[in-house]
Amino acid sequence: MKIEKITGQIFTYPTRRSVDSDGHSHPGAESQAKMALLTLEADTGDKGYAFAPQEVVRSHVLDAFVRPAAIGQHPMQREKIWKSLEHRQRGSAGQLTDRALAAVEQALWDLAGRALQTPVYRLLGGYRDKVPAYGSTMCGDELPGGLATPDDYANFALKLVARGYKGIKIHTWMPPVRFAPDVDMDIKACAAVREAVGPDIALMLDGYHNYSRVDALRIGRALEKLQFAWFEEMMNEQSMESYAWLAGQLDIPILGPESLSGKHYSRAAWVQHGACDILRAGVPGVGGITPTLKVAHLAEAFGMDCEVHGNGAANLAACAAIKNCKWYERGLLHPFLEYDEVPAYLNALVDPMDSEGFVHLSQKPGLGEDIDFDYIEAHTVSRY
Repeated sequence: MKIEKITGQIFTYPTRRSVDSDGHSHPGAESQAKMALLTLEADTGDKGYAFAPQEVVRSHVLDAFVRPAAIGQHPMQREKIWKSLEHRQRGSAGQLTDRALAAVEQALWDLAGRALQTPVYRLLGGYRDKVPAYGSTMCGDELPGGLATPDDYANFALKLVARGYKGIKIHTWMPPVRFAPDVDMDIKACAAVREAVGPDIALMLDGYHNYSRVDALRIGRALEKLQFAWFEEMMNEQSMESYAWLAGQLDIPILGPESLSGKHYSRAAWVQHGACDILRAGVPGVGGITPTLKVAHLAEAFGMDCEVHGNGAANLAACAAIKNCKWYERGLLHPFLEYDEVPAYLNALVDPMDSEGFVHLSQKPGLGEDIDFDYIEAHTVSRY
């Protein structure tokens, strides 16, 4: 069994998400977005798939790095292929990203599951068949009735609790919102949500990512009084020392790192230096499903939880495979958007949630994505 073909195709699909000048998602008018579908095919006819931003798996990345590393290799030798790609990153001038590694490795896992007629989360360990989800909000905005005020957050939190969520993570206001960042507004929003939902709903804060130590400490002490479950990415994560300092000042668990590069290697340093109380990893951010599990097992060895960052089939499979992850992140959510609406390129949601707040794992082979190949084919704008 060998990989004989790797293809990418760009397709369009309708979305009501817009992106502001700083890269944050908000509701908007319907528009056409583009996405890439990466396909790995073996000489047996078995295929694996991964969705990714078109920039991540563009033609040059496949030609210069992915195909040389993977064509002719056994698709079950994921670690060998991943290590070969990782080695090629050094000479890629930054073009071969961790997100590209993640897309390839995700497709390899999907191929394995489809070939073996087994869900990937079971191949990974299969600790559970359902995972409790927390509702993760979009960043704050200035839309009337959206997420423009602390009361807006409180009202939306009540709707999320009614939907079944037992946990809610707040993303507060970021530039270019005219008053952001604002420590007082962050604290007011957190207080309003806690007052609205009561003491039994787990709450988390993901605030402005470049606060100073002093501002982060002030917010953290307020969150302790509000009995929040964790505090994440409130400072630039390239300064591990700042996180170690903050973790030493607060009782509320510090979660991280989320956006820091370095895969599982950099997360080991955070554990060693006491920069977090809960470790963080996500499939796109650390280079794949296997590196995410490496982070989780590292955390387990130190008696720590590892919370998986972001939604999607690959992250859900990782959550279901490990014990030391309490939540699946379901989002991003907003009062003006319906998360449970199935994307045009899928036949079903990858993370359906019941009324009790549990996301149930698909029993389909592979990662469980029910892909609408006919739709993708009809809306393809390029292939390579």
